[in-house]
Amino acid sequence: MRRLIDKREKERGAAGVLVAVMMLVLIGAGAMAVDVGQIYAERAQLQNAADAGAMAAAQQCHRAPGDCTAQALTWAQDMTAGNSNDGATTVDSVDLAVPGQVTVATSTRNGTSGAGFLTQLFASALNAPPVTVGARATAVIEPLGGATAFPLAISDCQYDLSGAEESGDIQLIKYKPGTGTCTSTSGHVIPGGFGWLDDGGACTATTDSGDIASTDTGASFPGSCTAIVTAWRDTILAGGTVEATVPVYDDAGGTGHGGWFHIRGYATFKIIGWAFSGGGTPEVFRATMPWVGTPANACTGSCRGIIGQFIRFESIGEVGGTPGTGPDLGTVNIRLIK
Repeated sequence: MRRLIDKREKERGAAGVLVAVMMLVLIGAGAMAVDVGQIYAERAQLQNAADAGAMAAAQQCHRAPGDCTAQALTWAQDMTAGNSNDGATTVDSVDLAVPGQVTVATSTRNGTSGAGFLTQLFASALNAPPVTVGARATAVIEPLGGATAFPLAISDCQYDLSGAEESGDIQLIKYKPGTGTCTSTSGHVIPGGFGWLDDGGACTATTDSGDIASTDTGASFPGSCTAIVTAWRDTILAGGTVEATVPVYDDAGGTGHGGWFHIRGYATFKIIGWAFSGGGTPEVFRATMPWVGTPANACTGSCRGIIGQFIRFESIGEVGGTPGTGPDLGTVNIRLIK
């Protein structure tokens, strides 16, 4: 009987050791599960921050290319913190080595302690080292390859945005027969001013850079555009701005229903006023002093024209055509590529 009791006591001791070992394993597995979840959550926040930083820096680099090298890191930092749960993210680097791209790398920074690693990890109880998590994002700046827009095209002769300028001069752009001709950047003699595109009755025209677009050779603006032009007026009267992305043509030909423009690319025109014809309302809006800047920009009497200036513009929405296939006329699409 004594031998049997001793054996059971020994078994109890072995079971106690086994339970202790299994508890340690279970605690370690639980700590790993919790910590891995925390690491994944941290990386998701850092990715949000990297995405926001890359997009913000790309937008600012396009608006102010002369300041891009010196300011890109600051621009990225301004957006990363607000896109992390604890309001703190380290921007390790901003890479501008590839033209037209901005790559932002982020890593962990605790919003309370400032530590560069994750705190309150359960695995630290098992003497595991601290963990730093990182993420990267790249935003690309691409000229528009096509667009569906208001059915008005402006001559290459009027386009005046160049270099690092944020805006061109305020100018009166007349309906093309009243402006004469000029030589475009492609070397073609073309009518200056602006012309109407065939809108198919929908007040939009879908065009692609490098392609031919059918024109409406009449001077009247399409009746289908009355609602849009009215909205322009209401926006300006309310203190807002109207910025229309329009095709720029560098060659033209044909007459009547066979008229056409060759689309060079896309630019954004900030509209101040206009004097259209065609029976729609409002036909004329702020086409005279003091709104047009100088008396030379006034459009009165039989004048038909649009007054405004070309500006740099960044779109982060969907655009038509093949991205990046057109020339950069100051209007680009910015998107994340990785």
